[in-house]
Order: sequence, then structure tokens, then C-alpha cells
Amino acid sequence: MGQTSIGQMGWMDLTVDQASTVKAFYETVVGWTTLPVEMDGYEDYCMIPPGTETPVVGICHARGPNRDLPPQWIPYFNVADLDRSLEGCRASGGTVVREPKSAGGGRFALVRDPGGAVCALYQTDPGPADPAAPSGT
Repeated sequence: MGQTSIGQMGWMDLTVDQASTVKAFYETVVGWTTLPVEMDGYEDYCMIPPGTETPVVGICHARGPNRDLPPQWIPYFNVADLDRSLEGCRASGGTVVREPKSAGGGRFALVRDPGGAVCALYQTDPGPADPAAPSGT
């Protein structure tokens, strides 16, 4: 899921009813190429900028667990401790829109800030050689 620097945006997703049409729009307008991602009977898309092989955003169908997401770009902000960040979200007047879920080598949750904006918080799983990794996990 992109870069792992804490506090920085590491990914963006767009969830829409017609992901195939929107994907084609960004291929034409921005110059991205597509890496299909097999879902449960359909494909979502990772989009790759020209001159690179690394995806930078996802364009997803509004189906399954994504059916209730708004049709807007959702940034994923990297956090050190997802559970602690969710506690802070609730304590600071935000709400958790979607509880933590595993994806892309880590876990994420969707939150709404006190102003009503939606974003995702993402924690990368520590690697096996990471000395900060808790034992017994």
C-alpha cells in the first residue's frame, strides 16, 4: 500500500458505481495504466503512473464491503498504531466508519473527522525481522 512513513499519505482509493468507465477516464486523462485486482467475481484496479511500475491509487467498484462508500477519493494516512489512533479518533469527536480490516500487508480502518470528511488510517504490519514486532504474533 505505498509508502510507510508515519503521518504521510500512503495511498488513495476511489470507489464508484462504474469503476471500469472511471478507470478508462483516468487512463485517458492522466495517462495511468491499469493493474487489475481480482475481487469476488469482478475486478478492481490499481493505477500506475507513466514511466513506473508502482501503483499509486486504486479505483474500486461500489460493491460488497465498498457498496456504502461515498464516490470520492479517500486518502490512506499511515499511522504507527491503528488501535491507538482509533481511540484518539473517538476521543476527539470523530467516528469510525469501518472497523479495522487487513489489506496490503497491514490493517486499515475508515474514519470520519469532526468536520465530516472521510479518510482511512493504515498501519503496516511489522516485518519478521523488525525488532519492534511483538513476540508471539
